Amino acid sequence: MSTKYKFHDQDQLYFVTSAVVNWIDLFIRNEYRDIMIESWKHCRAKKGLEIYGWCIMSSHIHMIIGTHGDKLENIMRDMKKHTSLALKAAIEQHPAESRRE
Repeated sequence: MSTKYKFHDQDQLYFVTSAVVNWIDLFIRNEYRDIMIESWKHCRAKKGLEIYGWCIMSSHIHMIIGTHGDKLENIMRDMKKHTSLALKAAIEQHPAESRRE
């Protein structure tokens, strides 16, 4: 199965889901949800991401998205890369985090 997002028509809306590795309940902490939301804000302002709906669950996210800027596959690639690195750093620095491994 391909791990890359494929958006065949940049003028359409898409429903996307991203899950945390091993479905770990990462987003139960507000600071981790905030990292995700800040990443979305950046992509909206700088890359042309349009978000029509979203839901952050404990171990995954759902979004309805479109674009008026960069290609969606590029936006998602960059957003996931940046966000995963930011979340990893936040987990490593959180003093009460029991799920570092």
